[in-house]
Amino acid sequence: MNRAAQAALLLFLLLFLFAPFLVNPGLVFLAGFAMIQIVFALSWNLLFSYAGLISFGHAAFFGIGAYISAVALRDGYEIHFVLLILVCAAFGALAALLVALVVLRRASGVQFAVLTLALSQLIVVLIGYSSLLGHDEGIAAIPRPAIDFGLFTVDMNQPLTSYYFVLAVCLLAVGLMWLLAKGHVGRAMRAVRIDAERAAFVGIDVWRVRVIAFTISGAFAAVAGAMLAPWSQIITPDYVNWLQSAQPLFAALLGGAGFFWGPVVGVIGLSGINYLTRTFAGLSEVLVGASLILVVLVAPQGILGALKQLARRRGGRTPGGHA
Repeated sequence: MNRAAQAALLLFLLLFLFAPFLVNPGLVFLAGFAMIQIVFALSWNLLFSYAGLISFGHAAFFGIGAYISAVALRDGYEIHFVLLILVCAAFGALAALLVALVVLRRASGVQFAVLTLALSQLIVVLIGYSSLLGHDEGIAAIPRPAIDFGLFTVDMNQPLTSYYFVLAVCLLAVGLMWLLAKGHVGRAMRAVRIDAERAAFVGIDVWRVRVIAFTISGAFAAVAGAMLAPWSQIITPDYVNWLQSAQPLFAALLGGAGFFWGPVVGVIGLSGINYLTRTFAGLSEVLVGASLILVVLVAPQGILGALKQLARRRGGRTPGGHA
């Protein structure tokens, strides 16, 4: 990662850090939502760019975390919110593991993607029949918890405190995913993505690596969902359907699916488009579609890929990569 890329990431971080003092509350809410979407998009890209698996139903795990968190907060379960996040991660990981154990032995490629999409839509249907989960209306008026850490309490009913708690959790999740991507597990996943047969020849258990990747990805997606419940204070089946599953795909394509930080750039770009076109019904979808077409035609590796090529032409180093 060269200095330009490091400066850009630092700028994004500073913008998120000082957003409550720079913009109005509406934009602060969108910034918090964008941070949650970044975790979700990175969890999907960890599966796609590293393990070579594409999921069209990743929102299922996001929804698992969101609904578990929403029900626990709404019904007043006596559970520390940090522990609740870990519970959501565990359920997301378990669900992803079960899916991987069944599906990965029987399907791959497009078949695998379609099966994950079917799973996601099945969960949407089940939610519609569940009174506990609010049917098609979802769960509204989700209370924000006061989180006791002993020496201090984080009251998420305070806007500033709530924002920085979401920021801290998201930064921790991103940091953990980055460490996984840089470590032994990430190297094994990349080997499988690049050439599964060669990876198997050198002793890597391809199926096991893919199961681990899918499980980890599901856990982090559930963490993002768990954070969304108290932040947005409303959860609906829309967060589980195919369109929500497409968001990390759009973000990765826009920012650069072959780069760890690509989805971060993509989410920020998509958030900007949605905000600037908020008063024009349907315009954001048109601009997002046009942007993706432009990226595919002009810069197939996304924004970071275009910057990488530009840096090479100028004799610089790579601005992103899997670092």
